Amino acid sequence: MSRTRLERVRASLGIAQLALQQIQDDLTAADLTGVELAAVLHELQEDTDVPGGLLPMLAQLVGTAARRAEQLEADRDGDASCPLHEAAALLTDDIGQHLTWAARALHPQGDPA
Repeated sequence: MSRTRLERVRASLGIAQLALQQIQDDLTAADLTGVELAAVLHELQEDTDVPGGLLPMLAQLVGTAARRAEQLEADRDGDASCPLHEAAALLTDDIGQHLTWAARALHPQGDPA
């Protein structure tokens, strides 16, 4: 018997939560420097190993949900899809910009390596 879609999503979210918990643990380390914190903030927004980063990937996921909601909205009124599109934009435009400002304040010499 195959797992349902929701079960797969829950399992994937559990894996993501474990990974994010590890990052949170690193952020609470007593010896974390400002330069290291700036580098972590940079990685959340623009991972150099994998195109995108966490926030852009979350925005892409929410954007995909928004496009699917558009198809499912019976009267195409945007009650579901518009908030999802706005949330995706906030992830990249607003939250992403705030992370950039914080990283630059912590490491003003340039982008963290």
